[in-house]
Amino acid sequence: MAETRDLFATPFVIDRLQSEAGLAMLREAVEAEMARDAQGVSISNVGGWHSNTQMLEWGGEAARALAYKAMTMADAHTLDTKSPQESRFGWIPEMWANVSRKGHSNQYHTHPGSFWSAVAYLDDGYEGDEDTELGGELQLLDPRMPMNAMTAPDLRRLGANGRHTPREPTIRPQTGMIVMFPSWLQHAVRAFHGEGKRISIAINLTAALKKQD
Repeated sequence: MAETRDLFATPFVIDRLQSEAGLAMLREAVEAEMARDAQGVSISNVGGWHSNTQMLEWGGEAARALAYKAMTMADAHTLDTKSPQESRFGWIPEMWANVSRKGHSNQYHTHPGSFWSAVAYLDDGYEGDEDTELGGELQLLDPRMPMNAMTAPDLRRLGANGRHTPREPTIRPQTGMIVMFPSWLQHAVRAFHGEGKRISIAINLTAALKKQD
């Protein structure tokens, strides 16, 4: 029988934020910053509010704790091949907040210059409604696209589970969820149609050599 190996897998890490008090503190910080700077900035967001990237400064202790959580996740999924016992690299975090309501979305984009990117969901905005038509999913793009669809767009490759591999897999956010993926992976957010308010925090982690004593 032929042996099939799935090569060049793309890591996608899902974890949970355990502190309800921490989530509440982060929400309060985001609300305060949105009140201070109602215009925000426009980058990948289509509608909604996008803060500046200085959340580590205005987000307080809870923001620093969230950045530490993301860096801990990155450490657990990264290996320095020249120093496997103790990595020579540390992480420089950058953080910002997004607030979305009905009709808002994010275009496909990457985060150039970073190694890992993470998104933490303070409020998924679904208000307990499990209707899949509400949208708002995090959408990922197979990095081999569109090359694998150019010659035969109706064909799909079978995965190890016997099912075809999706070209644009989606993740439905949940309050308290944090996800992490390589910064080169193209990602977007489908239009959100819920009645609630989606609040998320994005984190970029740039690798940097630690200072030698």
